[in-house]
Amino acid sequence: MILYPNCKINLGLRVVRKREDGYHDLETIFVPIYGLHDELEVNIVESQKSKVESNISFVQEGIIVDCKPEDNLIIKCYRKFAKKYGLNEPISIRFKKIIPFGAGLGGGSSDAAHMAIALNELFELELSKEELAEEVKELGADCPFFIYNVPCYAEGIGDKLTPIDLDLKGTRIVMIKPEEGVSTKEAYSGMRPHPEAAQRIKTAIAQSKKGLLSFDFRLSTIFTNDFEATVFPKHPIIADIKKRLQDAGAYYASMSGSGSTVFGFFKNDPEGCTDARLRVLKEEFSSMVLLDDTFGEWKS
Repeated sequence: MILYPNCKINLGLRVVRKREDGYHDLETIFVPIYGLHDELEVNIVESQKSKVESNISFVQEGIIVDCKPEDNLIIKCYRKFAKKYGLNEPISIRFKKIIPFGAGLGGGSSDAAHMAIALNELFELELSKEELAEEVKELGADCPFFIYNVPCYAEGIGDKLTPIDLDLKGTRIVMIKPEEGVSTKEAYSGMRPHPEAAQRIKTAIAQSKKGLLSFDFRLSTIFTNDFEATVFPKHPIIADIKKRLQDAGAYYASMSGSGSTVFGFFKNDPEGCTDARLRVLKEEFSSMVLLDDTFGEWKS
């Protein structure tokens, strides 16, 4: 079977406190971006069934993943499921990496979550989404989100999820990532939590008549990304991309996660002015444009 692990963006990301375990509590909205995805093909090798758990064929294509196969979250996910559910049949895995690293898009977490979905179906484990989300939580804080893969309000370390009614249908999104990436460790370096910002995003959702149907530039002061304060001074090109998207007509622009991807939302422009400005921007950053797409319906 073939799956397409997609990426995500963050609408707002407030770091509200540092926990005793060293992690940080945050508040954000995860939004799936189906148009930018990796490729994951997983199959049971029927003709070579055995009781050898380590019998895995793993082929990696696309962007080079700079780690040993055993350190890849896809393999870690398989090992976890194999041990717990007694998966003995040999499997073949073909993985094509397209979502870039250090981009704030959750690509690795998505790969692990989709591997869990594949194993659940292939081996007929009959686990619910809630059970799958619990299984993948230890592989990465973002992993449970990709099990649901619909807009979610997230709190805690990003693992406490509440699906929300978010209408972005017809909104154009442009995503640009510079060549330089940003590690999570670097983004947190110098981060000052904002406890006064706790629940602001949740309050904005509650005050909306229907989810976030009224989401627009007026909410940009609430839906800010706290990591921009630590990342922009070290990576001026990321700040420049955000400004250029705004200059091109984005009614909302933000860095996603810990960076370095920046995205902008654009409304339909009947006169074509936005198209012209975006065309110039995309030509200038041609090697950095990850996606230019329009939101449709969310997948169930």
